[in-house]
Amino acid sequence: MSLIEETIASIAPPNEAAMRDARDHQARLTKPPGSLGVLEEVSVRLAGLAGQCPPPLPEPAAVAVFAADHGVHAQGVTPWPQEVTAQMVANFLAGGAVVNAFAAQVGAGVTVVDVGVAAEMDDAPGLLARKIAHGTADMTLGPAMTAAEARRAVETGIEVARDLVADGARCLVAGDMGIANTTASAALIAAFTGLPPERVTGRGTGIDDATHAHKVEVVRTALDRHGLLGGDGLLGEPGADPLHVLAAVGGLEHAAIAGFVLGAAALRVPVILDGVISGAAAMAAAALCRDALGACVAGHRSAEPGHAAAVGALGLRPLVDLELRLGEGTGALLALPLVQGAVRVLHEVATFDSAGVSEKDA
Repeated sequence: MSLIEETIASIAPPNEAAMRDARDHQARLTKPPGSLGVLEEVSVRLAGLAGQCPPPLPEPAAVAVFAADHGVHAQGVTPWPQEVTAQMVANFLAGGAVVNAFAAQVGAGVTVVDVGVAAEMDDAPGLLARKIAHGTADMTLGPAMTAAEARRAVETGIEVARDLVADGARCLVAGDMGIANTTASAALIAAFTGLPPERVTGRGTGIDDATHAHKVEVVRTALDRHGLLGGDGLLGEPGADPLHVLAAVGGLEHAAIAGFVLGAAALRVPVILDGVISGAAAMAAAALCRDALGACVAGHRSAEPGHAAAVGALGLRPLVDLELRLGEGTGALLALPLVQGAVRVLHEVATFDSAGVSEKDA
């Protein structure tokens, strides 16, 4: 089997017995039943992922920022120059980005993975050189990637997840960097959901009305060229080939994050998703293996309209809604303490019996 097939074969559905145990335990803790709201369900889902109650504490955490460039940049979908991708990678490695500040706040390590930056990157601590291509091709003129490139990018994500877990990480955080990657994200989300481009295409780095209208048409053109426009969407459709969709309109970082999710799920380690880029990638991972969603936590709801469509289609509940649209893994890192706290409750909070606290009258 290929690494992708081998990884998918290792992914199990959530353990129902462990989830039942977690719900029962939550009901016996010294608090009104259901009083922790969404966090209780997070703890139950992570028990199902681990196959035990309580599940392991999701710490330490490791962030992987997958960086790549996009050929569709040539269509004028953003005013930011393409070289900003490489410049921001250097900024991550120097510790000067928002992801570095948020990661330091929660004690998470940051690894930057070059899967497709258009420039050559010098070796540096914290950088994994995994370049598959110098960016994608223009998806409006042809496939963004070859089939082999898409597969290799997914495999790279799997390998990064395996390596981080082998190094001791017990929670993974998906980050991204790539100028024009919200355009590719919109195309992926439209393809997988069947929603029209105008419903899922946002303003990315803050473009004006004219550029946004042009961006919507660029997404429409790409989808139409590859036969992905309209219909009911390809998520879960029998016979659909998620790797074909990734190759047609995705980015190298999307494919790598999809593999990152698959790798985490196979290892039964939670992965906290960030915004629209990791949301689009998670759709590809779910199309490859629906049970991979058992490892996913939606860290936040992005201001990008496509992200709400993605998490809705995946059935995920974002933990934070602060109108963020930065990427890098920043929203996911803000949610990390919530995920850790949800599990810590199962480990440390006393039951009514053990604490000698009276329960409410029957």
